[in-house]
Amino acid sequence: MWRRGLVLSAPGKAILHGEHAVVHGKVALAVALDLRTFLSLQPCAEGSIHIRLPGVGVARSWDTCSLQALCRGFAAGLDESKAPSAEQLDALREFAGIAAGASAPESLATLAFLYMCLAISAKYGDVPSVDVVVWSELPLGAGLGSSAAYSVCLAAALLTASGAISCPLKEGQSTARWSEEELTLINSWAFQGERVIHGNPSGVDNAVGTWGGALRYQSGKITPLKRVPMLRILLTNTKVPRSTKVLVAGVKEKILKFPAVMNPVLDSIDAISQECQSVLEALPADPSPDSYPVLEELFDINQHHLDVLGVGHPSLDRLCRLTASHGLHSKLTGAGGGGCGITLLRPGRSVFSKPEGG
Repeated sequence: MWRRGLVLSAPGKAILHGEHAVVHGKVALAVALDLRTFLSLQPCAEGSIHIRLPGVGVARSWDTCSLQALCRGFAAGLDESKAPSAEQLDALREFAGIAAGASAPESLATLAFLYMCLAISAKYGDVPSVDVVVWSELPLGAGLGSSAAYSVCLAAALLTASGAISCPLKEGQSTARWSEEELTLINSWAFQGERVIHGNPSGVDNAVGTWGGALRYQSGKITPLKRVPMLRILLTNTKVPRSTKVLVAGVKEKILKFPAVMNPVLDSIDAISQECQSVLEALPADPSPDSYPVLEELFDINQHHLDVLGVGHPSLDRLCRLTASHGLHSKLTGAGGGGCGITLLRPGRSVFSKPEGG
């Protein structure tokens, strides 16, 4: 049983291919970033629970008796396979004093914490008396999986505090990893946190946050990509804010309006993901100089498809033009509409060196 302080972390992610199409059952390829969200979990005075999120200005405390009373109402309607109900979320908003429809990061982060705390407690025991502090290297709302990394950290911390999973650290160890079975449980609860924040997420972000590495994701099935070389990717944050929930809903509306037009676009994005996977998995055994031009062309084609889906933005167009003028290839990553873009760098290539023949 957990009795001592613990610091844990989860990585952000970049989607190489499959944004938005993954929500509709297509393949997505995603890679973990060397940027992380961290969580400190400490036992505290019996009868209270605290959460501090200095990055978004949250510092909230509740007495566990009040939460436990609210928790009893959760237990009856809790179904891990389904999204949190509107009634549950409305009750939590009223309890926390969050306005209906509030979509600011601090509101959604608080709501996700309360939901996960009560839902996990309803299943595994009493509301724990803990002090939780979360901080991050990931920019918010930039398409790099900041909310998923937060949800993964919360799920791992609350499951540990409740005794549902063990503390992986042994005496004398400074780092450790949960078992595969425990990681699967962490991932399932992190997905519930993502549902609170985004409504209808694909699940790919929390999967990368839980397992790390490079993953293929399709309809809930997670396949780690083996022997994939480390890619050099330039991240550009446009700093244009956007809502993943609104963008996902917009793509769905366009598909329903023009199914004969949009479904082939989704099929093409699916084929791009699978072609990219084949190239990446062949690279270690056969590092052909022809491989990177293929990867670059797939970036270009996918970016055009994402524009067709309606998730482009002038800031991302400028990024693609600028990098193209230096012989580089870029695309949006994540929900689009601003956020971040990724640029593929060939091995040994500096960011803005002159293109060959230029």
